[in-house]
Amino acid sequence: MAKADPLNLWARVFLPFAAGYFLSYLLRTVNAVIAPGLARELSLSAADLGLLTSAYLLAFAAFQIPLGLLLDRYGPRKVEASLLLLAAAGTLLFAFGTSLAQLTVARSLIGLGVSSCLMAAFKGFAQNFPPERQASLTGAIMASGGLGAVSASLPLEMALPLIGWRGVFQGLTFLLVLVAAWLFFSVPQRDVGVARESLAAQLKEVAGILAHRTFWRYAPPMTLVTGGFMAVQGLWAVPWLMNVNGLSRHQAAEVLFALNLAMLVSHLGIAAFATRLARAGIRPAALLVGGYGLALAVQAAMVAGLEPAALLWFVYGLGVSGGSLSYAQLSGHFAPSLSGRVTTTLNLLLFIGAFVLQWGLGVLIDGLILSGFTETVAYRSTFAAMLVVQVAAYAWFLLEGRPSPHPPSRGRG
Repeated sequence: MAKADPLNLWARVFLPFAAGYFLSYLLRTVNAVIAPGLARELSLSAADLGLLTSAYLLAFAAFQIPLGLLLDRYGPRKVEASLLLLAAAGTLLFAFGTSLAQLTVARSLIGLGVSSCLMAAFKGFAQNFPPERQASLTGAIMASGGLGAVSASLPLEMALPLIGWRGVFQGLTFLLVLVAAWLFFSVPQRDVGVARESLAAQLKEVAGILAHRTFWRYAPPMTLVTGGFMAVQGLWAVPWLMNVNGLSRHQAAEVLFALNLAMLVSHLGIAAFATRLARAGIRPAALLVGGYGLALAVQAAMVAGLEPAALLWFVYGLGVSGGSLSYAQLSGHFAPSLSGRVTTTLNLLLFIGAFVLQWGLGVLIDGLILSGFTETVAYRSTFAAMLVVQVAAYAWFLLEGRPSPHPPSRGRG
């Protein structure tokens, strides 16, 4: 790793990656606020909304394995800058789309185009910063995503009467092109170290990652707990708050703002204190256990109808954000040369989970309503069903974390 001035690295490496992830997360969650308008304009059902919004997640997930190979072969600078231009094409198509099919294709292009924003950042950080900085950098980059989510809540809701959702996507097209250029001309190009490795050899190493027992400790809660959060945050939070809590769209956007602000605060806390807490004996794994447990307890309170809604959603955001530590924790069990493939493989399962849950929630809500249940009962029952599988994933995480009397050998990859 080349020696460099920390401030220069921060400006040249961290900031452009942070800008990319800011836009990625904004685009992931933007439909939560514009969903009521989209549903009215295009006459969409809950299942239609779920499919349209989750098309982003499906495209994002489908590209994770190829993305890991590309990052390890060509480096994060070239890969992310190129893909952001594809995302810009998607936002432009979304801005001018007039049918469900067009918007779904556009949403898929967006998901594919921003699929590298977090994984490329992790790879770039591993190439340019020392290991002891990785946990704090993880918190900082996740905070930039939290800021994107915050921007996609109340600020977006206030902008809609002025420029409409089409104007929002036109502006995002310009920003995506700008950040792509910033990344390409700012981030140093490092020796990626696997240029001569065959595709077959790389795929064999991905299979090795999937066969690693530790991978399957972290995968279930990431897929179902964090994936469930993404499904709700990206679409179902506002409809829940309007249909279950009886809030207006503006009031629901305020609660979504609180949720996203909590996520931002949590990630900033991780960035500021993760290294210090580890030195004090509080390992990131303990933060994962506590965060997941808190998130599930709050979800149970929401399903049970407890109030106040804003406080519950704020605490939900605080708890679930600790899941981001899974990337660095899992990568530590593998060789550094596999870091891109490890994180993208985990991300693949996360986004598959988010896609299935986001679309599946809509299908189940529609099915319950058609069966004669009220919207309130349909939403509560659907969220309760999701909570059951999330608790099972959390229990698995706890059981797999127990010390074994005969621990298996844990090689580096």
